[in-house]
Amino acid sequence: MTTHVATATSRPAVPAGIPNSLVLLFAFCCGAIVANIYYAQPLIELIAPDVGLSSHAASFIVSLTQVGYAIGLLFLVPLGDLTENRRLMIVTLLVSAASLVGAALSSQPSTFLVFSMLIGFSSVSVQMMVPLAAHMATDETRGRVVGSVMSGLLFGILLSRPLSGLVADHFGWRTVFAAAAVLMLAIVVLLGLTMPQRRPAHTASYGQLIHSLLVLLRTQPVLRQRAFYQACMFAAVALFWTAVPVELSRHHGFSQSQIALFALVGAAGAFAAPFTGRLADAGHGRIGTLIALAGAALSFLPTLIHPALGVFGLAVTAVVLDLCMQMSMVIGQREVYALDAKARSRLNSIYMTAIFIGGAIGAAVASALYDHGGWAWVGIAGAVFAVVALIKFLVDPKVVAAK
Repeated sequence: MTTHVATATSRPAVPAGIPNSLVLLFAFCCGAIVANIYYAQPLIELIAPDVGLSSHAASFIVSLTQVGYAIGLLFLVPLGDLTENRRLMIVTLLVSAASLVGAALSSQPSTFLVFSMLIGFSSVSVQMMVPLAAHMATDETRGRVVGSVMSGLLFGILLSRPLSGLVADHFGWRTVFAAAAVLMLAIVVLLGLTMPQRRPAHTASYGQLIHSLLVLLRTQPVLRQRAFYQACMFAAVALFWTAVPVELSRHHGFSQSQIALFALVGAAGAFAAPFTGRLADAGHGRIGTLIALAGAALSFLPTLIHPALGVFGLAVTAVVLDLCMQMSMVIGQREVYALDAKARSRLNSIYMTAIFIGGAIGAAVASALYDHGGWAWVGIAGAVFAVVALIKFLVDPKVVAAK
């Protein structure tokens, strides 16, 4: 069953099919924008004492950014089915640039945490861009296009960590946020000059649009299933990447530059996104999901069974976990976007909101788990998140998304 709001009917301003040059542009912009919410992740040991946060509260820097992103997903991204997309993205990016400047200038914990939420809230323009790319693609190439754009987004997530670590080590953590603000302003100019317009019809109110989210969630079992799987996966990933810089710093004596180089290993998983999109296009989404969920659960075993593996074991976990998370995400997006072409922004809003709620939970518990039980508790909790998703996948009915 599909659910429509009259606003979702788009005029044919966006051509059928999307040129490769625009796919590359979308991929670059998505990576640059999404990086905003991950720059702080490897820097919490630097930021927290500088702005007056305790070690127990340090992980709130990451979790509140995720919370802000989830709020933006829920209340801003659906506007992609209601207002002109390019203008909406540009306004959101301007707010993002201002929030990054505010974070760079913050000296109080409350001020920095507020700007952290705003950075997350305003970085959701990336989730307006992915549905737009899916809308422009043909049915036969949608998985490949989404996978290609997502590879840019995922490279942004993964490269943001080493980049922020290297910059912070040489120029201070505030430079990271200031430079990101300048990059957002450059992207505003780039999108204004190159991005096509998409003008949905304006026949419903914002309240009706938001209410339709509940209708979609109630009537679309594929959406509910995929949102739950990916929320668990992202909780495991956020938990790992929030805790691993602390583990590397305290127990392995890594500097910020060395932590940055370690974070590069996770970038290898981003190459899986286009391949995964083709796998989904070929009808192998279920087996791909099974491999991804099982792989994520097993990825924590090296450091749990053989702690002596040390940094090598952590690196294996990083590569396998990020690769599996990306496989599951791209397959899930392909299935969710197939549910209703006229509601892709709202479907993406629900899907990604659930994911980042999971990420906020994982990041929020990271410091407490690490302080009380060390890396063993972190590894066990990460594996549990993935196992819960795997069990639910195995017991869920096989509901197939519409084509």
